[in-house]
Amino acid sequence: MDFNSAHTAVVILNWNGLPHLQQFLPSVVANSGNAEIIVADNASTDGSIAFLQEHYPQVRLILLSENFGFCEGYNKALQQVKAKYYVLLNSDVEVPLGWTEPVVQLMEQDPNIAVCQPKILAQQHPSFFEYAGAGGGLLDALAYPYCRGRLFETLEEDKGQYDDVQEIFWATGACMFVRADVYHMLGGLEPAFFAHMEEIDFCWRAKNAGYKVMYNGHSRVYHVGGGTLHKSNPRKTYLNFRNGLALLYKNIPSQELGAALLIRVLLDWVAAFRMLLAGQKKDAKAVLDAHMDLLRNRKYWLRRRKEQQPKGNFPYLAGVYKGSIVWQYFIRQKRTVQDL
Repeated sequence: MDFNSAHTAVVILNWNGLPHLQQFLPSVVANSGNAEIIVADNASTDGSIAFLQEHYPQVRLILLSENFGFCEGYNKALQQVKAKYYVLLNSDVEVPLGWTEPVVQLMEQDPNIAVCQPKILAQQHPSFFEYAGAGGGLLDALAYPYCRGRLFETLEEDKGQYDDVQEIFWATGACMFVRADVYHMLGGLEPAFFAHMEEIDFCWRAKNAGYKVMYNGHSRVYHVGGGTLHKSNPRKTYLNFRNGLALLYKNIPSQELGAALLIRVLLDWVAAFRMLLAGQKKDAKAVLDAHMDLLRNRKYWLRRRKEQQPKGNFPYLAGVYKGSIVWQYFIRQKRTVQDL
């Protein structure tokens, strides 16, 4: 296949996201240095392609035949991109001048860094961290994800407390730098996830393979969030609970699996009951549908677990909190990572 080679390729996956392309692509084109800019399109029908062809002929287009979702959309697109580093960038992200350099420089210094993210701030409230990624992703003992700068719905103000370089557990898919060879070696993103938590699964697999996942607070980007699927959408509830449970099942060591899975299922039921009490019947049903989906497809997830579990001893995984953030947040009223 004949395609251009680039040291860094910024790849935006688009599906009917014309307003975001109109608003945010100009900053990506203007401020990304020598990186190749690519838009991979999941069969949009909103005029996105015509807009790009007319206004951004310098942006490379990869046209996919249907909407493959976030995971398989990127997997299929990146098979056609030759670069040392991929940057998976959401279409609703605004970037400042020189945003790629600090992250790429860090990764160049240490070949064991497979994945890295910059600081993620809220585009509409730029003095605060943004939900998806914030100051770097972490995980608790039950595989509940949280971030430096974000515990559940509580977002911290950016006061320079995460202007550091730190090993983390997972980097956000909203702006994820990844070594291309590692991406392909690990098989890319889990296609059955479709969307949500796929980056956590990928980073977990990278760490199990002996690589590091890093955060570099010397670079920052501004993310809107919820651009494709709003957090109030029951479809998002379904994907988050289904993928959260699959994430735990696929990756946790066998000696921890039984207890962690049981507690996680019980906590999911508690969450569904709270949704019912709040009148969110569709969301409560989405939690139950998520569990049923996992049971129906248990043979697939068992196969994926066997394929992706590390051989031999599990490596030390930086970025894991040994307690429960559910307990700390809802019972002990802890609101920041520093409080844990």
